[in-house]
Amino acid sequence: MILIAVLAVGVFCYFLWRHRALDLTRNCRWRQVKSEGQWRCSYCGAVDAGSEAPRICRNPERSA
Repeated sequence: MILIAVLAVGVFCYFLWRHRALDLTRNCRWRQVKSEGQWRCSYCGAVDAGSEAPRICRNPERSA
């Protein structure tokens, strides 16, 4: 019984961490444009520079 409670708390903590670690919407589809050195969202058109895929939605119309 205690093991089930510990597992349930662990799963809850994992989902809480996952929610905070990744702040993308379901529609975010980042595509890398290597020639320009940036990432572009194919859903909303947001642009972000960098070598790694963005982990935060950059859509200016999205409410925080």
